[in-house]
Amino acid sequence: MDIRAITPSYAVSPQIETGDLAAIKAAGYVTVIDNRPDGEIPPHLHAATMKSAAEALGLTFIINPVIGGMLTTDNVTAQREAIEASAGPVFAYCASGNRSSIVWALAEAGSRPVDELVGLPARFGYQLEHLRPQIEALAKAG
Repeated sequence: MDIRAITPSYAVSPQIETGDLAAIKAAGYVTVIDNRPDGEIPPHLHAATMKSAAEALGLTFIINPVIGGMLTTDNVTAQREAIEASAGPVFAYCASGNRSSIVWALAEAGSRPVDELVGLPARFGYQLEHLRPQIEALAKAG
């Protein structure tokens, strides 16, 4: 498992296993967001299995599948609501961490400078520059 802290309160990661959840909790995360659709992964990693394991450890588990190339407004809203409702730091995962970074940047539009929303994920190789116009538009609309 590779925790990539975008901010002190939000981290992303490539796909995790149920055995990683204890380390996520030990690292201080209280909410886990699954941004990976079940159709991409084997059954032992499906959201229901991960949710059960996370909740057994006292973690909040949010299922918000983001389909590659088909990100929706509902995905952005769900991510924002999960982040806002969390009692502490949030850990989100998908295949590589990229989708979790993108949905975070869009969810945070208007609450952080656009340069941060593009630049912070870039430290981990997530290139969001192409989203700058969309982030700016969301910031103005919000």
